[in-house]
Amino acid sequence: MIKYLKNIISNKYFKIFTNIYILSTTLFLFWILFMDTNSFMFHQQLNSEIDQLKKQKNELEIKIEKDKKLIKDLEDVDNYEAFARENYYMKKDNEEIYIIEYSDSLKN
Repeated sequence: MIKYLKNIISNKYFKIFTNIYILSTTLFLFWILFMDTNSFMFHQQLNSEIDQLKKQKNELEIKIEKDKKLIKDLEDVDNYEAFARENYYMKKDNEEIYIIEYSDSLKN
């Protein structure tokens, strides 16, 4: 048993890894990368969240542009009337509207 311990202690890797500087450096790196409140893992999560928010911002900017175009188109009375008829099924007093639904558009 003692001979086995002497072999382990005389091993060059054991000496390297039991060096106080290497141990402290290893613990410090482990702490910074995984345990700290400003850890590398936390920053990765924040970066992925930032990417998602940028993507969402781009999508919303596209929707804003579409809405601005729709508002500009609705300034014309004819387009305004057509929009109301198509989307809200509005009609004039003397008209009748027929809504035709196809069998593939109905929900079962």
